[in-house]
Amino acid sequence: MSRFSKSILVLALVGASTATFAFDSFKGVGRPATSAEVKAWDIDVRPDFKGLPKGSGNVERGNELFEEKCASCHGSFGESNEVFTPLAGGTTADDIKTGRVKGLSSGELPQRTTFTKVSTISTVFDYIQRAMPWTAPKSLKPDEVYAILAYLLNLQEIVPGDFTLSDKNIGDVQKLLPNRNGMTTDHGMWPGASAKKGGIGNGGKPDTDNKACMKNCKPEVLIGSTLPEYARTAHGELAEQYRSFGPVRGTRTLGPEAAKKAAEATTMELATKSGCMACHGMKSKIVGPGYNEVMTRYAGQPDAEGKLVAKVKAGGAGAWGSIPMPPNGHLADEDIKTLVKWILSGAK
Repeated sequence: MSRFSKSILVLALVGASTATFAFDSFKGVGRPATSAEVKAWDIDVRPDFKGLPKGSGNVERGNELFEEKCASCHGSFGESNEVFTPLAGGTTADDIKTGRVKGLSSGELPQRTTFTKVSTISTVFDYIQRAMPWTAPKSLKPDEVYAILAYLLNLQEIVPGDFTLSDKNIGDVQKLLPNRNGMTTDHGMWPGASAKKGGIGNGGKPDTDNKACMKNCKPEVLIGSTLPEYARTAHGELAEQYRSFGPVRGTRTLGPEAAKKAAEATTMELATKSGCMACHGMKSKIVGPGYNEVMTRYAGQPDAEGKLVAKVKAGGAGAWGSIPMPPNGHLADEDIKTLVKWILSGAK
């Protein structure tokens, strides 16, 4: 391993919020992260609850928030199997006592859920805080995350209906998770002595045994130089899609004329950034209908734009089958109107 690789590994292990890194040792490679950049990334919650924000939320409030922000994808009681697999169910009172979900090993479970698999409650908190709701990740306040998690724990019959989850008692809840003893450490990702000898892991032995080739290496590698010509323009101008800070940017993939056309495709970028393209194809159904289908259904209707704007903002179900569309209240009204006009005009 090179000196640079070892330094990066140390930085990753120590943590970006506490480590200092001498970039001066590697001229032209990166720069120190600003405090704002570190703060934006440093939101993870570890199994020992380091990083857990202070706060609290009860089951009743969690029920309200779940219906408002989560039920369109997960079902009113976390039981949906349409957009995502169910969140709750599949465990027994004995599983809570033993910390090991029997149905996983016996094969009795008809459907695995989040709480049949997860072994650390911090994982669930971290994921909700980091990635939910699907259409507006990182928009939940800590108290809202606590409340939604309290509601899920109640659905799983781990806590009672009048329970309030907080940073003070979440460690006690960890001791009640049905699959808290279900994680194995007998692999190379864990250091220390073999678990069979009372330690953690398998002594750090790698899961693979590949050997570095180190032959016929290129003397110089340019960013983007390995892209085959036919694929260079497949995803537009890469240079404009990479991060907007720091000295490192993506390779230029489009010529002047193509770049001009790409600049005119701002609505497509808006649709992609807003999460629309995750569920709708241009000419085919993904989760929801293709834009060509939407345009055809609303063609000739004088109030089509108003109807679609309201539907995109509020969400709904039943118009295109049983799979619901989540609300998009986080989008500005002008952005929704722009997207709707684009769809009705043929979405090009």
